[in-house]
Amino acid sequence: MISTTAPRIRTEVQVMFFDTDCGGVVSNIAYLRFIEIARTLLAEELGLRLARMNQDKRYPVVIRTEIDYRCAAKLGDRLVVEGWLDQLERVRFWCAFRIVRPDDNALIAECRQMLALIEMPAAKLLRLPEDWGKYRGSTLNSPSHAASETAARP
Repeated sequence: MISTTAPRIRTEVQVMFFDTDCGGVVSNIAYLRFIEIARTLLAEELGLRLARMNQDKRYPVVIRTEIDYRCAAKLGDRLVVEGWLDQLERVRFWCAFRIVRPDDNALIAECRQMLALIEMPAAKLLRLPEDWGKYRGSTLNSPSHAASETAARP
């Protein structure tokens, strides 16, 4: 069976005043907002369209977040957030993210999140969509070639 490449996204964010503390350093919670933006874009690539989720009442929910802060971002920085499907299980899946400052190729943060799909209002746990099976044989668990060129690891 020929595998299909797992979806990957790339988006840019700019650090705003409300993302920082009084020293102009990005607050840890702001990184999760940047990741939330990327995860929403990745969900769209996986076929989980926002309007459709609202109609079907089926939503991806975060079960676990693992984040490593590598380097501080500061007020005014432009950052690139990359995300990809990292691992598939029967009812859970992992997405991974990297936040990089392209001006100096600094790796700002790395994150993995475990998610599941639920149906509301009963919060019923759902199996992953059958068509996601096409990603099982793809190159999961690593950033794209472009991502590895964007930032050097410390």
